[in-house]
Formats: sequence, C-alpha cells, structure tokens
Amino acid sequence: MKPSTLFWTTLAALTISASAQTSPAPKRPRIVGVAHIALWTDNLDAARKFYGQQLGYEEAFKLDRPEGGLVFKVNDHQYVEVFPGWKGPEQLILAHVAFETDNAQQLRDYLASNTVRVPETAAKGLDGNLSFMIKDPDGHDVEFVQYLPGSLHSRNFGKFLPATRVSERLIHVGTTVSDRAAYDHLYRDILGFREFWHGGMTDDQISWVDMRVPDGTDWYEYMLNVKNPSARTLGVMNHMALGVPDVQTGYKTVQSRGLTPAEGPKIGRDGKWQLNLYDANLTRTELMEPKPVQKPCCSPMIN
Repeated sequence: MKPSTLFWTTLAALTISASAQTSPAPKRPRIVGVAHIALWTDNLDAARKFYGQQLGYEEAFKLDRPEGGLVFKVNDHQYVEVFPGWKGPEQLILAHVAFETDNAQQLRDYLASNTVRVPETAAKGLDGNLSFMIKDPDGHDVEFVQYLPGSLHSRNFGKFLPATRVSERLIHVGTTVSDRAAYDHLYRDILGFREFWHGGMTDDQISWVDMRVPDGTDWYEYMLNVKNPSARTLGVMNHMALGVPDVQTGYKTVQSRGLTPAEGPKIGRDGKWQLNLYDANLTRTELMEPKPVQKPCCSPMIN
C-alpha cells in the first residue's frame, strides 16, 4: 500500500471511530403541564383558610423541607405549595413555579446541551420524585419534576380530591418578565413553548404573552411592562389561574365560604370570564373560564 493511501485509510478509520464515540445531542422530552406553584407566607393559618376552606382544597401531605409547609392538592398532577418563613417585602412571595416532564434527567441533559445552567444531575427528592431547578432570565426559580412510581405523590393518586374543590385544574401560572427576548429564547426556542395569544390594556400594547407548554394545554404567562412593582403589584403579576366551567358559580361558592372579593367577575381582555381572588399575602388566584365569550383583543387566540 502506498504511503499516501495508508495515510488516508488511517484518517478515515480515526474519523469513523471518533464519530461512533460521539453521543447524539439529547432530545427534549415531553413537558406536559404546570405541576405546582410554590409560595412563601408568614401566616400558615391564613393560607389554610384561603386555599383549604375557601378554595376547597385538601392538604395532601407534608413537604420534604426542614421548615415544613402545606401542600394543597388540585389534582393528581397539580399542587399549591406554601412555605412558612416569609421575611417581609425584601423577599419575593413567589418561591418557584414547576412544570411536569416525563423524563427529568433527559430534560436536564437537553438544557445543558443548549447552554442553560443546570445542576449536575436531576435528583430524587425525599418525596421520591425526580426533579431539578433552574433560574429564568430574571432569577425566578423554575423546577421540572417527573412523578415516579412509588413516590409520595404517585402513592396518593386518587386521594385528597374532595368535591369542595372550586376548580379541578391549574391552567396557568404567570410571573414578571423584564426582557421578552431572553424569555422567548428560553421558553420558545429551547423548551418548545408556543405563543397562542398576547394582549394589553390597549390594543397597541403588549402586556401579557401566553406561552403554552409543548405537550399539553397549560400555559406560562409573561407579565410585561412592570416597573418598580410594589408588593401588591407583585402579588397581581406572580399569580396562578384555576380553570372553572362557570365563573359566576365559583363566585357564589367562595362567597358562601366567607370570601368577599374586592370586585366581581368580569370579562378580561382575552375575552374570557374571570374572577380575581387574593390570599393573605396578596398573591392573586384567577378563576377563569376556558373559552372566550367575546372576541379577544390585540391578537387572534390560537387553539
């Protein structure tokens, strides 16, 4: 064999060997919906009254945290977590938001391959589920959780689901967003969320952007144009929404349980009936009907 032929044969073999040893880039696993919202409080009794008595959710089990806390079960895959120990206005009431995935480790690896800062591995918590946390562009904690067989949550599927629940579905969570482009890069370009509506207080303004999870119907809402917010404003912006078939019925239900909203039901700029409720720490919970009853402002609503 000529030296030149030997050289090229050896180079080809090395190239094939190196290619065989290169792992394919991880693919994004499914992200199926909102798993929970976690909040801080300085009054667990008030949280029990609002989320338990007035919204009708049952405390499912104890949190795997040193300080304890409350877990109110919306359905088998969605929860509201409330942590004690809020230190006052210098601490954000919102602790984190969480989304459910069907493969937490693969999602962690996928995010790492897209230059998102992630922990070294997805870890199994004391509750038996696999999860990890990242920071969004504004520093909010965002968790991704995979419910594993035999975990605390999985063992209690079908339990703690009383008929008193004002809603059986947490349909979206929202947080303040200072830089839409940065959030679009994370949620749209990397995580695969899809915008299905945007709107504002006027038709030429964009104040809210609704981004649906890639493999479900829940969404994450950008709350834009928030400058130097007060604690009250943060409670309005960092919020959750519960889907209800009829807001008027929900309104009568919470009233019968001793909750008097500051204002009654109204049709929002998205054309949907909604009712704003606030817990003792001023975090907003929307009751929202699933479909518009009039034309949404600002942009078409994509199904």
